[in-house]
Amino acid sequence: MPAAGERPATASAQLTRAEWALLLVLVAIQFTHMVDFVIIMPLGDRLRRELGISPEQFGAVVAAYAWAAGIASLLASFVMDRFDRKSVLLTMYAGFGLSTLFCGLAPNYEWLLVSRTLAGVFGGLAAVALMSVIGDVFPPEKRGRATGAVISSFAVASIVGLPIGLKLAAEFGRWAPFVALAALSGVVWVVGLVSLPSVRGHLSAPRRHPITEFVAVAREPNHLWGFAFSFFLVQGTFTVAAFIAPVLCSTNGWGEDELWKIYLAAGLCTLLGTTYIGRLADRVSRLLLYRLLAGAALVMALVVSNLPPVPLWVAALALSAFMVFAAGRMIPAQAMILGASAPAVRGAFMSLNTAVQHLATGLAPTIAGAIIHETPDHKLEGFPIVGLVSAGTAAVSLLLAGRLKPVSQHRPPSPILPPVTPEEGLPTAEAEPAAV
Repeated sequence: MPAAGERPATASAQLTRAEWALLLVLVAIQFTHMVDFVIIMPLGDRLRRELGISPEQFGAVVAAYAWAAGIASLLASFVMDRFDRKSVLLTMYAGFGLSTLFCGLAPNYEWLLVSRTLAGVFGGLAAVALMSVIGDVFPPEKRGRATGAVISSFAVASIVGLPIGLKLAAEFGRWAPFVALAALSGVVWVVGLVSLPSVRGHLSAPRRHPITEFVAVAREPNHLWGFAFSFFLVQGTFTVAAFIAPVLCSTNGWGEDELWKIYLAAGLCTLLGTTYIGRLADRVSRLLLYRLLAGAALVMALVVSNLPPVPLWVAALALSAFMVFAAGRMIPAQAMILGASAPAVRGAFMSLNTAVQHLATGLAPTIAGAIIHETPDHKLEGFPIVGLVSAGTAAVSLLLAGRLKPVSQHRPPSPILPPVTPEEGLPTAEAEPAAV
């Protein structure tokens, strides 16, 4: 028999055609979301030059998206579980597409900051609804693969989205990637409207007052461990990630022509890596897998933050390793987080958890921007200290990972929802082997 926390490979773990069709739409949505989120970072050097943005202001532009998404997710946790997941997802995704268009049309720093804030509100809530759909539709034994497919959109964004976006920026200007992405989001929205099924099973659960449910979800001990884990998980990546591209350009004198090659190589490696890790996450202990990948990501954060002037292939190799391990660890981590809440309150839990993650994502570039400074010859210094901060927070996430436990049918009744009789049909939490 497999040890506790391990997932044996079984026929039931294979995704059906209908599940793959659903995943493709979700991946397309997440792809546009991820391109919008990450394109701002390799465009950092151009934005700083053309709009006269300081390192602190650039950190604020990156952070604005995350802060807005975090606050919106926090507020949405009061009502997220009271609507059809499809309706929430498509409404928020429509707002995201318009906000991305505004980013492309922004004429100065102030308008760019406002546009990124709006994109964060709508994009963050779309991401919450998307992950809630996965948690509701896919059983525990398939969540690793489903989560891996969605997370792989980050790699596809690096392979396709970033190189094309950087090429568009080089040919037409900083506005071009955002306008093109807004147009693509419109196409994906129409596909989602036609093909996504309604997800309403969670609506059958009895409800208390929204504030009562919010307090109960927020004070659940297992949820609290999940929030703490998520915070340090994200801090361990984005403290370094926000300034990799500007520092590489500053250190080596590179521009978009070099960056797109680096991100293409890193994205290809990440796509291959996350595909394999997604399959592995349904077969082995997710906790063990997370700790192995997170430990490797910690090491690579120190490596990329201490790179001297190097050949292009060395930078591509270092960034590829960092992205493979950083994205790969999110697969077992997200599967663990999804299993930490009951289906009836998963939307509220994921909203709160996303708020915490975006808080960390917003704090990370703010911290990095405060540490990094620009010299009179326009070089960026202080990145090695940023790497130490990143490694320290990543180490905390390694310790917290073991405190997160999957919901089990054998747990005592949760105080989150009022007791019901069997006839009322309250969905039970799915059983999942305990992590080791």
